[in-house]
Amino acid sequence: MTIRVLLADDQALLRGTFRLLIDSCDDMEVVAEAADGHQALELARAHRPDVVLMDIRMPNGDGLAATAAICADPGLAGTRVLILTMFETEEYVARALRVGASGFLGKYVTTDALLEGIRTVAAGEALLSPGATRALITRFLTTPASGPPLAPAERLADLTPREQEVTVLAAHGESNDRIAEKLVLSVLTVRTHIQRAMTKLGARDRAQLVVIAYQNGLVHPEPPSL
Repeated sequence: MTIRVLLADDQALLRGTFRLLIDSCDDMEVVAEAADGHQALELARAHRPDVVLMDIRMPNGDGLAATAAICADPGLAGTRVLILTMFETEEYVARALRVGASGFLGKYVTTDALLEGIRTVAAGEALLSPGATRALITRFLTTPASGPPLAPAERLADLTPREQEVTVLAAHGESNDRIAEKLVLSVLTVRTHIQRAMTKLGARDRAQLVVIAYQNGLVHPEPPSL
């Protein structure tokens, strides 16, 4: 299946570059381009893309507002948002995840990393950020200023021991393949546990599942590397 991508960036040159890269791949295509947040939301509703590649700082509704609106729209439940920005600060990362973004990359990433990030987000197995930034995300999410949890702590009791175990490993950034290897399970079984945990906790996708795990103390952040 072809991954349908919406580009949202106020710089036409960057949109053109991203379009060339994405359209050169056999498994993905650009279906529309938006120059601001408002247009991104309207085009997302019109085209229902699989992935929105979203800049944060744009006029007429920034990327965070557009992401929140897209993720809150029941008609766009199948659309995932991948934030791509120069401003990879812990505040932006945490805010993007809280409003529903499924991934977060800096614009300095390589072409291969960008394309793989789109594929990863489209598959519902989004990485929250590059490894160097993950520690900042987890530290910020567990501070009092991080906002109310996405799911109440008591709902964690609905998870089976295996679902909790799989969720913890996912929150540490492990892929389904690695989780399957560690727990001696099939990848399909791991996916089933992840999906059931998401359903029980009301998580839109894997990224929100990880946020819930950190916010409710199922996983504790590691000190950032110096």
